[in-house]
Amino acid sequence: MRAFITGLAGPVLADEERGFLRDAQPWGFILFKRNVTDAAALRRLIDDARAAVAREAPVLIDQEGGRVQRLGPPFWPAYPPGAAYGALFERNRDTGLAAARLGARLIAADLAPLGIDVDCLPIADVLAGGANPAIGNRAYSTEPGTVAAIGAAVASGLAEGGLLPVLKHMPGHGRANVDSHHKLPVVDTDRATLDATDFAAFRPLAKLPLGMTAHVVFSAIDPIAPATISATIVRDVIRDSIGFKGLLMSDDISMNALAGSVGERARAAFAAGLDVVLHCNGVMPEMRAVAAEAPQLAGEAARRAEAALAAKTPPQPIDVAASRTEFISLMAGVWQPAQGLA
Repeated sequence: MRAFITGLAGPVLADEERGFLRDAQPWGFILFKRNVTDAAALRRLIDDARAAVAREAPVLIDQEGGRVQRLGPPFWPAYPPGAAYGALFERNRDTGLAAARLGARLIAADLAPLGIDVDCLPIADVLAGGANPAIGNRAYSTEPGTVAAIGAAVASGLAEGGLLPVLKHMPGHGRANVDSHHKLPVVDTDRATLDATDFAAFRPLAKLPLGMTAHVVFSAIDPIAPATISATIVRDVIRDSIGFKGLLMSDDISMNALAGSVGERARAAFAAGLDVVLHCNGVMPEMRAVAAEAPQLAGEAARRAEAALAAKTPPQPIDVAASRTEFISLMAGVWQPAQGLA
């Protein structure tokens, strides 16, 4: 298999995609709203994609809650943005952590029956004043200790539901001054401040099995290359200072924060030390270009991939109806279901 994760074009696997998946053998797949109609159709799409690669490849999704929720009403429940857990945490630490854990457990209960086994959570970005709203209320807090505590609760809830968490966006996206979907953010904060705030939120979560980089320049460390393609940041910050030892993937390399063709971006990410490249848009010429640059998953990257998949455990029993009632009760005063996608 090759060291990339690919998106799919729509809700049905096209013949061209089927042949591409068979030949290119991506490590996994990632889903978006364009892939979703209803539960039965989504399960067929996942089964077809896995059949094309002839193995139980990981299937990822960004199911955070709030405005980043690929599955939602009317077929799936709405969930709160991350900031709602932070607001509850500020009122009562134990209640905030219980709600974050239960919310993630319920998300896992929605995803697992579909065959989705990886959720791109938790977000450990520490929100800074004046930052671009691309992160905004997706962040749990402006305080790194709170972010780390809620992130750990979310990761635990996903794991209890049989899903693997993805720690994102390393080494921090909370100070970004522009949206990396459109432009390259540059953070000019000094290293000591970053160590004490942005990076500090990730350290307690460094044992999570999967992680994702940020397309953000940290000028005090590498004034030119964003984290995704910076060997200095990958080695000195993510691996050494934060201590992350799991499988490290890029954020979507089709985002406009990165320069050059998608093939050049993929090559730069691998050269920086990433294990896997993530390409999301489902555009076939780009998918082929990424596959052409993606090496066979081997060596340390293969070991990390195997260790990540081995960390997945069977879901623990849950009474979904009772747990959903409990969750809504816990969130009272900071979030109501009807506001979940606002």
